[in-house]
Amino acid sequence: MNRIMDFVHKAGLPRIIIGLFLLALFVIAPFVGVRLDISFTNVMNRFGMNCVMVLAMVPMIHSGCGLNFGLPLGIISGLLGATMSIEFGFSGMLSFIMAILFSTPFALIAGFGYGKLLNKVKGGEMMIATYVGFSSVAFMCMMWLLLPYHNPTMVWGYAGRGLRTTISTEGYYLHVLNDLLSLKITPDLIVPTGMFLFFALLAFLMWAFLHTKTGTAMTAVGSNPIFARASGINVDGIRTLSVIMSTWLGAVGILVYEQSFGFIQLYMGPFYMALPAVSAILIGGASVNKASITNVIVGTFLFQGILTMTPSVMNSVVHTDISEVVRIIVSNGMILYALTRKSEVAR
Repeated sequence: MNRIMDFVHKAGLPRIIIGLFLLALFVIAPFVGVRLDISFTNVMNRFGMNCVMVLAMVPMIHSGCGLNFGLPLGIISGLLGATMSIEFGFSGMLSFIMAILFSTPFALIAGFGYGKLLNKVKGGEMMIATYVGFSSVAFMCMMWLLLPYHNPTMVWGYAGRGLRTTISTEGYYLHVLNDLLSLKITPDLIVPTGMFLFFALLAFLMWAFLHTKTGTAMTAVGSNPIFARASGINVDGIRTLSVIMSTWLGAVGILVYEQSFGFIQLYMGPFYMALPAVSAILIGGASVNKASITNVIVGTFLFQGILTMTPSVMNSVVHTDISEVVRIIVSNGMILYALTRKSEVAR
């Protein structure tokens, strides 16, 4: 009994309940005509697509800047890198690498300015970050029409300028990570090994950084900024560094998402993309001032697993296509639940 209670206390009752619900969906699936091999593949793909954007939450949480609701700023940096890579005609893995390289300067500059702003509004970072994200998306809605792109696969055909709402990555960097070292267990059960390895590399680098002197200082700033300042740590500098890291990871995260999804979504596409990432890490057991790589992995798997399986099972049960309605209800329900948990102590 004590072992069970210790496990419940360590894992957290909410995560156990969500995990059991996800397990129940997998058990029910075959009995309502949902193929498990396709379901497992979809869950793994969605996990790989989103985990880097969830990882982007970790640096800012550790430095005390809170949850990064300004993630769209990093996403826009990634979109700029992606469109520039396509504009210059790179293809395959080189296109993906160049997209990261092109997006990096935008992410560093945007992250630096964003970090300086958050240093001036200490205590209200998450509220300000939300409006930074929303306003940056609105600003870029104008810029996508005005920037001098000319690649015919991206611009509006009738006008000859201005980028399309949705741009295909086919012929450029579509599935470059999904197909890298992928394991085809059955025709429909495919493990996107390359995407997992890429996330594992970034997660390891984040873990290693947090165990360096600078990473320890970042954790100290988040835990007790007054003590950190008394110890000679440049609190504002460390906070700015965490924001830059988070913004860059957001840029890389959207590129990972796009190569798997198959499309670049511009204009209002990034508007609400911070909410699923924030919710996933909270569901994983993080709080507004403490997060770990385990929280990222657990939260992303539970959030994306529920989001993937629930519509499929519900459609098969009621024999009606209500997948989009169910997806909206489930995703917003989990977001609402996660945001009410933001004050929990991380386990």
